[in-house]
Amino acid sequence: MSFRELRNFTEMLRELDFPRQVSIDNFRQPNFPLVAEVLLWVVKRIDASAILPTDIEDEADRVLFVKAIAQFMATKLHLRLNTKRMYEANGHAVKELIKATSILHTALKAQSSEDSQEEILGPPVSMSDFSITDKLGELKKIRELAADITARGASLFELLGSEVQLREDRNDALAKGLDIGELEAGVRESINSVAENVQKTIEMMDNIASDEKQLESKLKSRKEEIERSQKRLKSLKSVRPAFMDEYEKYEADLSKVYEEYVEKFRNLSFLEQELEAHNRAEQDKLEESETQLKQMQSRMRMEELRMLRGTGELNGDLDDEDDDLDDLGLDESGEENEDSDADLETEHRVAKTFGGMDANLDSEDEDSDDISGSIGEGEEDAVVSEFSDDDF
Repeated sequence: MSFRELRNFTEMLRELDFPRQVSIDNFRQPNFPLVAEVLLWVVKRIDASAILPTDIEDEADRVLFVKAIAQFMATKLHLRLNTKRMYEANGHAVKELIKATSILHTALKAQSSEDSQEEILGPPVSMSDFSITDKLGELKKIRELAADITARGASLFELLGSEVQLREDRNDALAKGLDIGELEAGVRESINSVAENVQKTIEMMDNIASDEKQLESKLKSRKEEIERSQKRLKSLKSVRPAFMDEYEKYEADLSKVYEEYVEKFRNLSFLEQELEAHNRAEQDKLEESETQLKQMQSRMRMEELRMLRGTGELNGDLDDEDDDLDDLGLDESGEENEDSDADLETEHRVAKTFGGMDANLDSEDEDSDDISGSIGEGEEDAVVSEFSDDDF
């Protein structure tokens, strides 16, 4: 028993106005009169009309007193007390006394708190007082109680209605004298039934003995089997298998092969990663070269277009000069005719050459090799050489 529990128990008794001053030292040694006085005072506070034995001089009287107190607490408060500890009447009994006094102390504190709250604030008012939905649970309980009361009243009415006949039968049975023959017959029947039950019990005991023997024999055989199995297991553990050396060798080789496999797998993964990076770089370069090639093609087309535009203007100027020469009558001299024939041949050759270039420009999907094939290097040199300063 701890000091704190003793202190709490004495404080609870003081708050409950126990008529005697109780200290912690009263329970250092067994003190049954004090324990009995506290128990009687608690019982009287709970039920003043309770009748309990008060004689505690003898050991038997104390036992009866403790049993009566325990029975009262169990029936009235549904509280289970340890009679052995209460009979010891020392510090261990305080644990049981606290169970009873704590109920009174809790009720006293609740009452005092309610009284103080009503004095200060008056009766508490909440929204549940004005809400019908909060009262549905209580209404349901009231209906159940009403139905239970009705059923019990009906059953009580039926029992009271049959009380007249039962009273007559009871009076006849009490007034009737005891027949010794019937009494002896009833006693014999009881004896025979008891004897039969005893015989059945003996047979069951005999069967239990035989069953026990069978179980013992089975257990013995199973134990022997277990011992044999254990001996066999020990012998198998002690014997080294013939293939164990080869197994260990293969296991060591397998570990080495696995290490090599892991190393090669890592190298292969690294090489695959590097290959992918290289392929990506090559792809990027290829895309870049294609882009540059397309730019070159577009630039060459622009240059060819500019050359075509320049050739068209040159042809127009030559036609104007020929018209002027015709007007002047220069066709009569052979030298002038040769120059005009050369100019016409040159114009025809230039027109033919640039006509092939126009055909190649119409298809945008052809490569630069096709364009250069349509306009050869020799023809370009011929065109440039023909357009000399003398012609202009």
